[in-house]
Amino acid sequence: MKNITRYLGLAAKLLVFLLVLGFALKNSHSVVFYSYLGYIWQAPLIVMLGLVFVLGALIGALALLPTLFRLRREASRVPPPVALDTVTRTDLPIV
Repeated sequence: MKNITRYLGLAAKLLVFLLVLGFALKNSHSVVFYSYLGYIWQAPLIVMLGLVFVLGALIGALALLPTLFRLRREASRVPPPVALDTVTRTDLPIV
């Protein structure tokens, strides 16, 4: 069962790769990016979309950092959990 899920995951990754590759091949024409101060950059559409995706992921990760640090600080203040081997025996039947 473990091998089946690994192969299904590999097949899903391959399918996504093939879809992105097909998208890149269909949209290989150049687009122009006009920036401030008169900068102009020409690149294929898939390169522009890839850069925007990576920049969005980085900005999202940077936006998550303060919350991550706060949660780590709060988790370090929590006392350790009570050991489970301190269960007392009773005469009650197990249902």
